[in-house]
Amino acid sequence: MELHFLGTGAGLPSKDRNVTSICLSMPQERQAVWMFDCGEATQHQLLYSPLKPGKIEKIFITHLHGDHIYGLPGLLSTRSFQQSELQLEIYGPQGIKEFIEVSLRVSGSNVASSLIIHEIEPGRIFEDEGWTVDAVQLSHGVPCLGYIVEEKAVQGELKVEKLRQMGISPGPIYRQIKNQEITELPDGQQIKRSEVVGPDKPGRKIAILGDTTYLPELKDNVEGADILVHEATFSADEPEMAKAYGHSTALQAASLANDANVKKLILTHISARYHQDDAQILTEQARTVFLETELAEDMRVFDIPKNSSDS
Repeated sequence: MELHFLGTGAGLPSKDRNVTSICLSMPQERQAVWMFDCGEATQHQLLYSPLKPGKIEKIFITHLHGDHIYGLPGLLSTRSFQQSELQLEIYGPQGIKEFIEVSLRVSGSNVASSLIIHEIEPGRIFEDEGWTVDAVQLSHGVPCLGYIVEEKAVQGELKVEKLRQMGISPGPIYRQIKNQEITELPDGQQIKRSEVVGPDKPGRKIAILGDTTYLPELKDNVEGADILVHEATFSADEPEMAKAYGHSTALQAASLANDANVKKLILTHISARYHQDDAQILTEQARTVFLETELAEDMRVFDIPKNSSDS
């Protein structure tokens, strides 16, 4: 499971950074990619990555500013041209459906009928047997969302050695024991699952926030995240300007990460005023509050390892 940063710039592309787009490469058993925002030229950035448009299963749009959506018409057309059979669902604020439909209609573009567009409000927007996605309200002058992606906990492992000590040999009975709260053996012995199965393995949690002013109240939403992706458009000495433009400083992002006990903070949405070397000042500022901070760069990939149980 990996986070691929296709674009990490704010507002407009620069020589160092394209505008915003992030891809979450899902675990191998799902064989899919989830995209977060799709700024101009995102499909060009995909060409330099191992990711394929036809594998994109979901696109989550944070808000309708151009640097987050202008890449959608081209990407959708390309994906349709490649005849991807994977259903694509797009989630975003009110207006995303009109933007997509008008762009495709006036350009004479055709897309597969498997495209589904959801205009959403904050709350639970997706859940299946393995994952949940919640949208949270941000503050940016226009309706803007963050997305909390959580992997559901996986049942712990059977304590095989303990079962053998109890005289229970490997076989179909092991599956029964794992799937039932209480299993009765032919000799009348009852086996409680809780006594022979280890603790659940916690799932991963990834918080990807759109553009926003500093909101300390997001602590509860991002609490304990394995990765928090937070904008850092301004430096620490410009909090008033950041607030005026609906953005945050690197230091403010680090404060949220520290308060919420996340494992790693990744700074993105970097202003074009910071050239490649200059942008490291943002990392240095954030690390004074939260040491586990990284600066996103275009095409940089971050691994998200599985969590392990305490057993």
